[in-house]
Amino acid sequence: MTEKPNIAILGASGYTGAELVRLIATHGGMHIAALSADRKAGQQMAEVFPHLRHLTLPTLQTIEEIDFSRIDLVFCALPHGLSQAIVKELPKNVKIVDLGADFRLRDPKAYEFWYNRPHDAPEIQPEAVYGLTEFYREDIRDARLVAGTGCNAATVQFALRPLISANVIDLDNIICDLKNGISGAGRSLKENMLFAERSEDVTGYSYGGKHRHLGEFDQEFSLLAGRKVEIVFTPNLVPVNRGIYATCHLKGDADAIHQALTKAYKDEPFIEVLPLGNLPAMSDIQGSNFCHLGVVAERTSGRAIVVSTLDNLCKGSSGQALQNANLMLDFPEEQGLMLAPIFP
Repeated sequence: MTEKPNIAILGASGYTGAELVRLIATHGGMHIAALSADRKAGQQMAEVFPHLRHLTLPTLQTIEEIDFSRIDLVFCALPHGLSQAIVKELPKNVKIVDLGADFRLRDPKAYEFWYNRPHDAPEIQPEAVYGLTEFYREDIRDARLVAGTGCNAATVQFALRPLISANVIDLDNIICDLKNGISGAGRSLKENMLFAERSEDVTGYSYGGKHRHLGEFDQEFSLLAGRKVEIVFTPNLVPVNRGIYATCHLKGDADAIHQALTKAYKDEPFIEVLPLGNLPAMSDIQGSNFCHLGVVAERTSGRAIVVSTLDNLCKGSSGQALQNANLMLDFPEEQGLMLAPIFP
């Protein structure tokens, strides 16, 4: 491309919006032309996020104030349920990466079931490509609309998809226990997310088959297997800012599982499979677009544990979104995303 494409970020005052700005600032090939934040319209990003003070950025404005005729790609970092009505009104030449849940489920009836509201744009749902980059790369290159995965959904899928494809695990015996950092709940004020409520505590949520990401698991794993696959999924909130740690208990041979993962990801720049018997740590991936996977044999013969960990704001959301945008705009897939994790 001879000129930098103009980028708009809708929902720039949220965590994923700020993370997009942080990543694009190191990209070098994109120009942030518009930032929206309805409640903070008129403010500078430095007022909302002082850690971005060193960047020259446009003033925050409402979505209605943005001139989309001069925008090449839009990142929708909006709360669930808001992107559908906006996306269907955007010019047809504008590419879109939606970080929310609005276009993840191919069947609008499935969306209504899991999100308790009708889909506002079923006529454009067929355009949406599921945004798990490593598995939908070629479709994403040609897409106008990419639906980013849920961060929990991405973490578990990186662990399981190659194993389903390689037929090395029992599909009726999958249990995933997941630990999720506080930022996964977003930036809006919630009483149960106050420091005094969550510090020094671990709590489960949406147990018993009620978590919305189960819609993604059902869709993707069943499509991959060619039959119905339903996993047991228990999400838990832990008092860390960033990170997801998924522990998957599986029926299958640990060596075969490790070999399948190693083969699937040998050429993937962001997925690291550790040596057999080694487990990753959440702190190893914080602030980065990397996902680390570990495999350990259980004491019971024929059982294994696979652990997957990634940063929910980066590889689970904004980093994945930029990875997809790179493909859509013909940039190298890794551009702006090879930042090393933050440690300690």
